[in-house]
Amino acid sequence: MTRIGRDFSYTMQKDAVSPVSADVMFASSRFPNYKIGANNQIVEVKEDSKISSMKEVVARETALLLEQQKRLSVRDLASKFEKGLAAAAKLSDEARLKEAASLEKHVLLRKLRDALEALRGRVAGKNKDDVEEAIAMVEALAVQLTQREGELIQEKDEVKNLATFLKQASEDAKKIVDKERAFARAEIENARASVQRVEEALQEHERMSRALGKQDLEELMKDVHEARRIRMLHQPSKVMDMEHELQALRIQLAEKSKHYLKLQKELAMSKKGEETTPYLYEIDGTEALGSYLVIYPCSDRAPEISECTIQWYRTTSVGGKKELISGATKSVYAPEPFDVGQFLEAVIMTDGQTITVRTTAPIDPAAGLGNYVEALVRRHDTEFNVVIIQINGVDHQSQSIHVLHVGKMRVKLCKGKTTVAKEYYSNSMQLCGVRGGGNAAAQAVYWEAKIGQSFVLAFESERERNAAIMLARRFAFDCNIMLAGPDDRAATGT
Repeated sequence: MTRIGRDFSYTMQKDAVSPVSADVMFASSRFPNYKIGANNQIVEVKEDSKISSMKEVVARETALLLEQQKRLSVRDLASKFEKGLAAAAKLSDEARLKEAASLEKHVLLRKLRDALEALRGRVAGKNKDDVEEAIAMVEALAVQLTQREGELIQEKDEVKNLATFLKQASEDAKKIVDKERAFARAEIENARASVQRVEEALQEHERMSRALGKQDLEELMKDVHEARRIRMLHQPSKVMDMEHELQALRIQLAEKSKHYLKLQKELAMSKKGEETTPYLYEIDGTEALGSYLVIYPCSDRAPEISECTIQWYRTTSVGGKKELISGATKSVYAPEPFDVGQFLEAVIMTDGQTITVRTTAPIDPAAGLGNYVEALVRRHDTEFNVVIIQINGVDHQSQSIHVLHVGKMRVKLCKGKTTVAKEYYSNSMQLCGVRGGGNAAAQAVYWEAKIGQSFVLAFESERERNAAIMLARRFAFDCNIMLAGPDDRAATGT
C-alpha cells in the first residue's frame, strides 16, 4: 500500500512499483468509496445495497402523506405535516453529509490522478500502458462522480421544495386547528349557556311548583278545618232532621208552585173575558229549566192529542214575535238553555181549529246551574257519562255507558279507549235538547257532530244535560262559533 502525505508530496522507489497486467478485470466500473483512516491510511467503505436513494425516500413519504390526508382529522394532519417537515430536515442533513463525502471523493481522485501522472513519467513499456489505463479509469470515475453530484444537487432541490411545501402545509394545518379550536370553544360556551338557562328554568319551575303545592296544601288544610268545625257544630241526628225538613219544604214548594200556576192561568183567562169559553188543552209542568212541559186535554170535547198537529214556539213576550222551534212537534217539550227568559207557546191544529196554549211566565233558570258551569269552564276538558239512544235517527239497542268529552276546542264521544266520534267546533255542528221524547226529554240532547252523523244522548240527570249544553256553547262561542239546534242559528244570531 502506498502512503500519501498531507503535503501532497510522495517518495516512491522504482522497485516498489509492482507491474500491473494488461488483462486485469475490475469488479466494478465504479471507483470504490474510500476515506482516510488512522495514520493517513485510505480505507474502503462498503456501501449497503439495501439503502434506498434519497429520491425514493422522498417519493414514498409524499405518497404516504397524500394517501393518509383523506382520512386524517385536522389535528392528526397537522401532526403528520410536522413529522414530514422533520423528516425533510433530516433528509436535507443527509444530503449535506453526502455532499461533503462527494467533495472528499473529488480530493482523493485528484490526488490519485496526480500520483498516477507522476508514475507514468517514471515507467516505460507495458507498465506505462497500465498506468495510462488506470489514469483513464480515474478520469471516467471523475465523470461519474460529477454526474452523481448533479443528481445529488437535483435531489437536494427536490428535498428543499418538499420541505417548503410541508412547512407551508404545517402552517395551514395549524391555522385550521386554531380556527376549529376557537369554533369548538364557542360551541362549548354556547352549550354551557344553554345548559345554564335550562337549569335556571328547571329551578324556577321547581320553585313555582313548591309554592303552588304549598298554597294548595294550605287551602286543603283550611277546608279540612272548616269541615271539622261544621262537623263539631252539627251532630248527625240534627243533620238528618234538617235534611228531612228541607225535603218536606221542597214538596210543599212544588205544590204551592203548581197551585200558583193554576191561579195564574185562571187569572189570565179571566182578564181576556173568556170565562164562558171552555178550555180544550192546557200546559202542565214546572216552567223552569230542568223540567218538561206536557200538553193535555182538559175537556171531554177535546180531540185526542195524538190526532192533533202540534208546533212549539218561543217568544219574548205574550203576543210578541214568535220563533219556531224546529223539530218540537210532540206533546212533550223539555226547555233548554235557549228558552230561559222566554215564553213557550204551542199551536195545536185539529178539525180545522187552531188552538194556542202558552206558559204563564218566562222559563226560569235552574238554581245553581250557572255557578256549576262557571266551575267547569276552568277545566280544559269535562267528562259526562251518557247512553246512546239513537244514531242517525235509528234506535241504538246497546245501553252501554259512553263518555262525552266537552273540551275547549272539540267534542269527543268515547267508549273506553275507542273513539266513536270526535269533531272540532264548526258551523256544521249542532247541539240542543231533544225536542220531544217523553219524560226522558229533560235528560237527553241531540248532537250532530257533522253532516251525516248525529246522536241522541241521555245524561245521568237534567243538571248534567243542561250543563253540557251550556259548556259546549260557551267554548264554541270562544271559537267564534254559534252552537245551536236545527234552524236556531239564524234566530240566535239576530
